[in-house]
Amino acid sequence: MHGDLTEAELHAYRSSQREPADLDAFWAGTLAEARTAGGEVRLDPVRTGLTTLDTYDLTFPGFAGEPVRAWLRLPRGAAGPLPAVVQYVGYGGGRGDALENLLWASAGYAHLQMDTRGQGSGWSRGATPDSGPAGPQAPGMMTRGITDPHGYYYRRLITDAVRAVDAARTLPAVDPARVAVLGASQGGGLALAAAGLLPDLAAVVAHVPFLCDFPRAVTGTDAYPYREIADYLAVHRDAEERVHRTLSYVDGVNLARRAAAPARFSAALMDETTPPATVFGAYHAYAGPKEITVWRYNGHEAGQADDDRAALEFLARHLAPKE
Repeated sequence: MHGDLTEAELHAYRSSQREPADLDAFWAGTLAEARTAGGEVRLDPVRTGLTTLDTYDLTFPGFAGEPVRAWLRLPRGAAGPLPAVVQYVGYGGGRGDALENLLWASAGYAHLQMDTRGQGSGWSRGATPDSGPAGPQAPGMMTRGITDPHGYYYRRLITDAVRAVDAARTLPAVDPARVAVLGASQGGGLALAAAGLLPDLAAVVAHVPFLCDFPRAVTGTDAYPYREIADYLAVHRDAEERVHRTLSYVDGVNLARRAAAPARFSAALMDETTPPATVFGAYHAYAGPKEITVWRYNGHEAGQADDDRAALEFLARHLAPKE
């Protein structure tokens, strides 16, 4: 059922999220530390048996220079340098198997699929641990370090997302001026964050993005993963102000206000996991050119192949060689 705002109300809705005064300094310092921490980009060929793609097990330095795993898939025999798609994964998943997710390389792009630190045991495998400090948290990742923005899990994961783009741009096969970021759910939220923190992306695709409009999301749905935050606050009743302050540093609404690249969004009116108002909160805040598709009769699966088809057309327009 449609449990959120009506479609007309969604187009009028604006998030109540406010940004901390030191948001830009927070992220500038975080990324500067990561970029000066050292580490190398390493490529190891993977034998998959595929005849149309070449696959590599890629390792790059992420938060604090820590090694993060990814798959790099390249169309075999394509003349480079190629436009690239850096893809982020939904909540609970990792980079999966080398034989999965072949769409973007099959379309002619260099495809870097980032692993998700500390996740990857829910619905697809991961290979990257999370180094963050342990502490009281609700089950899941949403409240790991949530009372301090410097120790919060998503500070590390968003930094990984930015550094994945940095890594892609160092590859001889990639045209550094034609890099897009893409994801759905948590992956869409990471794409929006990367767009806000990297001024020169070519395009952004964020389907039913998670990590957006926390003031509404935490009380606007009973579904997990947002429910993890409510579960935490139900026990830590005195932590509400600190929790919401931390969340404001990673909220897609605040980071979207800093984005400039053309962006494609999608939202689903029956989505309980990322309620459509939270998606529209980020969409309306997004500072660059943007478009959105609304799926009226879908939940968190959104448009699936139809979203992919629209994303292919969108990226073809924005990643084409400049004349």
